[in-house]
Amino acid sequence: MAEPMLIALHKTTECHMLPALANRHGLITGATGTGKTVTLQTLAEGFSKIGVPVFMADVKGDLAGISQAGHIPPKLAAAIQERGLPMPAPIGCPTTLWDVFGKSGHPVRATITDMGPLLLGRMLNLNDTQAGVLNMVFKIADDQGLLLLDLKDLRAMLQHVGENARDFTTQYGNVSAASIGAIQRALLEIESQGGDSFFGEPMLNIQDFMQTDSRGMGVINLLAADKLMNAPRLYGTFLLWMLSEMFEQLPEIGDAEKPKMVFFFDEAHLLFNEAPKVLLERIELLVRLIRSKGVGVYFVTQNPLDVPETVLGQLGNRVQHALRAFTPRDQKAVKATAQTMRGKAGLDIEKAITELGVGEALVSLLDAKGRPSETEQVYVLLPGSQLGPITPEQRQALLTNSLVAGVYEQTLDRESAYERLKGSAAATGNSVANTTAGSAPANSAKGAEAQAPAQANVTDQVLSGLGDALFGSTGPRGGQRQGLAQMMVKSAVRNIGSAVGREIVRGVMGSILGGRKR
Repeated sequence: MAEPMLIALHKTTECHMLPALANRHGLITGATGTGKTVTLQTLAEGFSKIGVPVFMADVKGDLAGISQAGHIPPKLAAAIQERGLPMPAPIGCPTTLWDVFGKSGHPVRATITDMGPLLLGRMLNLNDTQAGVLNMVFKIADDQGLLLLDLKDLRAMLQHVGENARDFTTQYGNVSAASIGAIQRALLEIESQGGDSFFGEPMLNIQDFMQTDSRGMGVINLLAADKLMNAPRLYGTFLLWMLSEMFEQLPEIGDAEKPKMVFFFDEAHLLFNEAPKVLLERIELLVRLIRSKGVGVYFVTQNPLDVPETVLGQLGNRVQHALRAFTPRDQKAVKATAQTMRGKAGLDIEKAITELGVGEALVSLLDAKGRPSETEQVYVLLPGSQLGPITPEQRQALLTNSLVAGVYEQTLDRESAYERLKGSAAATGNSVANTTAGSAPANSAKGAEAQAPAQANVTDQVLSGLGDALFGSTGPRGGQRQGLAQMMVKSAVRNIGSAVGREIVRGVMGSILGGRKR
């Protein structure tokens, strides 16, 4: 049975997080500079100590210090002593560095097919019509057995569907050229932000996140997100994709002694900003059900109102740092937060939220019966690991000694939609070329045959002229010239009423058609 994690205290008041209830999710909120990052690092370190792997995004570039044993400077040591907090024991957590762009950590990739049209549509900021066309493109690719692995595959598939839109209309629905163009432009925007580095193979294996070291400590998986924050939709969609992968791949374990993994979603407002209803519903469902997979999700954001109520209701463990009530929205957030936290006699939560100092927080955690505990005003403990960034040399050492070193660095580019479609186009072009080349000998033969009439003898020419004289000919503009036989027939028809006329007709027709002579 894992021991309770002490995360905050004040005099005789202690706040312990129970590992068995850590998968009930949580929320860490507070204004900039109030201590959210330190709280995040303290919690991550606590989970690592009890053997729980952790994933978190390093938004500001200062969380990598968790990999190094900490050193408390004199000024901070004095503040710790003044608050009556214990001095943390120096410790460094096993850490694996990741980076979507593959520069500050191991590359992280997903395939287009695995991302799916819903999350990809969110990343591309598509409207309903464009999202419908994207769904259609995915369906056509599945039906035709075409793999969508990277951005060039998706672009080739969009071009293929656009060029053959009439062929797909009856079975799949109308394909708008404007929607195809809008999706292509959105792909160019994502590519300019570095999104092409994220799509491809080898794809991330979620099991590589769930590692422990030789000491039994859970590995801290740290995503370098300082540059990724320049593409907020890519950042939010990527983290949501990771949660989806965990949900799909991990087995049901029910209630366990401790989580299989804890996932910290920093800057959570980027996930929910302008998210369509269908995506919000998926997030709510994901948060609600992933608990049974043994995964705890902790949202970190400045304002509690950044998280939708449907998701907020699933977050049982709360750490609330100071909020600044400078605007009407801030005041509303303070009031709403105070009303959602369990009250305690003698504590004015609404007033306390605006008066908390740096590192001080209002904490309400789930007790042994799964109930929110009374809200306590306490000081969050400092981690034993280093506060702040690491040096380039330390980062390189972590990459070299990583458990996944060399696994994801080399990209793969197997046959997929791009190669298949381009191969079909090339085959069609070769077929046309061969047909053209094959017709050349026939044309030569025809040319040779055309020379024969030019060398015809006089007898052939006379016979040809005689035929024209008897049966008529066609002029260069289509005009008909009557021959001798035609004129005789017409003359005979005019006299068809007489017996002599009938005999003439029989005689002429019999002669022409080769009949017997009378």
